[in-house]
Amino acid sequence: MRDATRVIRATLGEAKAGEPLHAGPVFAAPFHAAGDPVAAKYTYARSHNPTWSHLEAAIAALEGEGAGVRVFASGIAAEAAVFGAVLRPGDTVVIGEGIYFGGRQLLAERFVPMGVRVRAVKACELVAAEAVAGARLVWVETPSNPELEITDIAAVVRVAHEAGALAAVDNTTATPMGQKPLGLGADLSVCSDSKSMGGHSDLLLGHVATTDPQLLADLDRQRTLTGGIAGPMEAWLALRSLATLPLRLERSSANALAIAEFLAGREEVSGVLYPGLKSHKGHEIAARQMTYFGAVLGFTLASKEAAERFLEAAELITQATSFGGIATTAERRARWGHDGVAPGFIRMSAGCEDVGDLLADMERALDKSKE
Repeated sequence: MRDATRVIRATLGEAKAGEPLHAGPVFAAPFHAAGDPVAAKYTYARSHNPTWSHLEAAIAALEGEGAGVRVFASGIAAEAAVFGAVLRPGDTVVIGEGIYFGGRQLLAERFVPMGVRVRAVKACELVAAEAVAGARLVWVETPSNPELEITDIAAVVRVAHEAGALAAVDNTTATPMGQKPLGLGADLSVCSDSKSMGGHSDLLLGHVATTDPQLLADLDRQRTLTGGIAGPMEAWLALRSLATLPLRLERSSANALAIAEFLAGREEVSGVLYPGLKSHKGHEIAARQMTYFGAVLGFTLASKEAAERFLEAAELITQATSFGGIATTAERRARWGHDGVAPGFIRMSAGCEDVGDLLADMERALDKSKE
């Protein structure tokens, strides 16, 4: 069974006469649990909830055979759960320099003071044995955000395991429909489901997947102890949205490629970044390990002012941070001050609009950006 069929069927409720096709969210704190609590499937909502269970099973169907999933209140809560479950004082975590800024902040401000050592290297160096020597955890994000660097997951996993380290992949940009880290040998697949997985820009959620029962139990315990749990409404919204992921990802990826090809032909645009372009330096690896190249692309205009004129002139591009929604969004990324990109660099998330309308709107906006 292919992913699109598998995930749609996984979102359905129990096939029982009189029951709805899609079960609603279960709102509860305590559950009926007389006698020995071990005999009750659900007891208290900080530990488990039926809506989480349904969502986790549906995501696991995408992550791959043997996968177990735990959902969290946000993508950064999912990252924190991995770091908290795996790392101890004296351990070393090796990260790519371009991983999500929030993850870098979390490690620097919370885990380093507790005695965890962080070694940041260029993404291309993560496949070198000397870069990961002595590590407990190797953390890679591919495609990275916002510079869309591509890292060979299987190669990183190989050197990490040879060094005795676990390998974790931030799979947010690709989603487990676009790329399967566990199938490439990774120990942990992490995703912010606030982005393309949810796809409607209306919820915060994250998940971690693994095929290792002990890691799954450790993540489960970490979630219970810290309370980084998803609300049942958010979990239900994510489950509802997951069924359309195949349609949304196919459309947004196709739109992103068309936009990238259009931008590559414009004289006022430089440095177009999209792994689906054959000119992208990571294209060969991306084509090997990705099913879809995703919604996110980047490009650079001549200056901060040019980028801002472009964004103001565009009628079909919503200025917003984050990515992966059904509407096309973009932002001048340097305004945040922490990614090291050029002042005129724009990160764009292609939505699901008609691509002809998007390209016509962008052409007009680029012309105005030069005025």
